[in-house]
Amino acid sequence: MSRFYAVKRSEDGVCKGKFLEVKKMRGKLLPARAVLVLCIASFLAGSLFTTIRTWHNNDRHNYSNSLSELRVSSEHGRSDLDHKRKMMENDSGYVDQGGKKNLKKAFVVIGINTAFSSGKLERLEKEKGMVIRFVIGHSAAPGGVLDKAIDAEEAEHKDFLRLEHVEGYHELSTKTRLYFSTVVSIWDADFYMKLDDDVHINLGTLASTLAKYRNKPRIYIGCMKSGPVLSQKGVKYHEPEYWKFGEEGNKYFRHATGQIYAISRDLANYIAVNSRILHRYANEDVSLGSWLIGLEVEHVDDRSMCCGTPPDCEWKTQAGSVCVASFDWSCSGICKSVERMKNVHNACGEGEEAVWNVEL
Repeated sequence: MSRFYAVKRSEDGVCKGKFLEVKKMRGKLLPARAVLVLCIASFLAGSLFTTIRTWHNNDRHNYSNSLSELRVSSEHGRSDLDHKRKMMENDSGYVDQGGKKNLKKAFVVIGINTAFSSGKLERLEKEKGMVIRFVIGHSAAPGGVLDKAIDAEEAEHKDFLRLEHVEGYHELSTKTRLYFSTVVSIWDADFYMKLDDDVHINLGTLASTLAKYRNKPRIYIGCMKSGPVLSQKGVKYHEPEYWKFGEEGNKYFRHATGQIYAISRDLANYIAVNSRILHRYANEDVSLGSWLIGLEVEHVDDRSMCCGTPPDCEWKTQAGSVCVASFDWSCSGICKSVERMKNVHNACGEGEEAVWNVEL
């Protein structure tokens, strides 16, 4: 009869053993040291198997959780994007899927400094759908003398469009972006226009010009130019981001000069919806051009929108080609406009009844 030590690993991973006696053994008995080694090896193998199985179960559990979290995150992200899109649409007054707010219907909205009296402005808006407003923000010191003066004039004439914007030459790109975002939230117009306050304009000729493009959805109208990109600091119209336009001496892409331009409803809505991510360059007209250059937009180069002051616009008026707008390129507007505006109007104006006779 032989006597040896048998080993067995329990489910908790602990080796247990006892001496067994058998009457007959085939082969040679294992020495005690070998039995000990076998016990340890059995324990380690069992532990490894248990650990792998645990890892596998945990990984499968974690993978399942990750998928669940991913689904939740994806749904949350989609919901968040939809929410942000709706917020941007609501902020701009633009509603997708054919829906619209109760906006005031108009033919064209013009941000302009005009010599019309408030009474004529009201008639233009009612009879011709031509909305004209002085567009202005506020001073760097809100509530100061300048702001109070504007508030008093607005209370009397009601022809201002006030923007939440600090006025400043280097903030014109921001103002332009905010202007379009604001007007589309108030008026449902075919066109939205920006005009500098030192430019002479013939409203009847303007209305006739815009009416030709009324059935086209994406129109950008103005005097298209492509001026040099100025990299030198300290000069007027310096472009701090000149390096984006290629080598030194390059020119900008074609864009409407900043004195006067108009865009159709779809383009104004595009600016309103995407205003937070539209890049602003130093020059406002370049900024607008950059927002539109990558879109399916028809650029209309209308030279009647950038006639010179007399004798240029005067000769054209006498020849029957009345200009939409007139100004001096050297001053980016009418030089000494306060003194000369009336003279330019007398020489180049279309006549008092022209705007009322336009069929829109």
